Amino acid sequence: MRQRIKTRLQARLGIAPFEMKTVLLAALLYYLLLSSYYILRPLREEMGLAGGVENLPRLFMGTLVAMALVAPLVGWLVRRYSREVFIPVSLRFFALNLVAFFVAVKLGEDQPSMLTGRIFYVWVSVFNLCAVSLFWAFMADGFGYDRSRRLFGLVAAGGTLGAIGGSGTTSLLVGVVGRPNLMLLSALLLELAVRCVGAMVNEFRVLNPTVPPAARDSGDGGILAGITRTARSPYLLGISSYIFFYSLTSTFLYFEQARIVAAEISGREARATVFGLIDLLTNVLTLGCQLLATGRLLRRLGGGPVLALLPVITASGFVVLGAWPTLTVLVAFQVLRRSGNYALAKPARETLFTVVGREDRYKAKNFIDTFVYRGGDALGAGLSSRLIPAVGAAWVAAPAAVVWAGISLALGRRQKKLAAEADPEKTASGF
Repeated sequence: MRQRIKTRLQARLGIAPFEMKTVLLAALLYYLLLSSYYILRPLREEMGLAGGVENLPRLFMGTLVAMALVAPLVGWLVRRYSREVFIPVSLRFFALNLVAFFVAVKLGEDQPSMLTGRIFYVWVSVFNLCAVSLFWAFMADGFGYDRSRRLFGLVAAGGTLGAIGGSGTTSLLVGVVGRPNLMLLSALLLELAVRCVGAMVNEFRVLNPTVPPAARDSGDGGILAGITRTARSPYLLGISSYIFFYSLTSTFLYFEQARIVAAEISGREARATVFGLIDLLTNVLTLGCQLLATGRLLRRLGGGPVLALLPVITASGFVVLGAWPTLTVLVAFQVLRRSGNYALAKPARETLFTVVGREDRYKAKNFIDTFVYRGGDALGAGLSSRLIPAVGAAWVAAPAAVVWAGISLALGRRQKKLAAEADPEKTASGF
């Protein structure tokens, strides 16, 4: 009976028995990364609001500048070291940063430093983009095109559990242990993630025994390689456009959230609790969708239609929020949009990189996930402080989402064509 239940569950989830250990390890790694981030996320939001809503555009621009400084270092690591070296080095670097923030915040508890809060806000944004981008490039290397469509939803579910655990931890403990100690807990989770990376490398070698271990990249390095490779590829430009519109509309919604929360909720701890609650609700809904629907939708509909669902949610949500700008509508919109992104758009988007070469997966992907993403943030912040207050977010976001949906469908068609043309040994990349 037990074996029968296990077999039926594997069939329902679309996972082969020999893939189970690899998927569980990948999910555990993503769990640790997102749990670490989501412990910090409500703290970041609270520190951002503490400096005033009017200063948020400067923080977005500061994040873009920080990405310009970090991206060449990531490119250098990619070029010089293998993945089992540069991914742990990157994660431990971030963990050490958290220890430094712990000391700074602890020393300034009597008189909180606004500068420390702003630096922390920018740092968390950079950490999230870099860690998640490296993780999904790592997964694209190991799983390949066909497996990614079946299994990325399950891998993403591990991250959702981490997000639930992280946001729930902050909501429950921020008033008990204080913000500095949560930073140390986040650093500990990053160290545990480092331990998972080596195990994942070995699992990918078992999963793809005929593929030799990857050598170091021999092409030109740094962020310039990401720019040139993206500019030369219509497919990568399409992915860049998708990320840009996602980031742009996310920033519009972020500023709407900041205005509504600042107007309706007072107190730093109360705001952090609300942000943690939004994260918790989002991730509970996301988990159910990832376990029950993501893999099936990707296999049956394909990447394009699944990618297009998020722009549809975005256009509809901004129209409703424009008509009823209340905290209740905001929370519902945020939860639905973010769960749609994490459960559907994110796994579908990451499968797009399984049909390109290794250098594009790390260098071009790093450029797209950092500069393009933060470029959309910076433009969205500028528009939110100038144009949006005059005309309303719905009048800008809804038309942008329509264009975004068209790009989604075009990307799905192009991905299918590239997968059909590719040599199987190239698309089923491994180690």
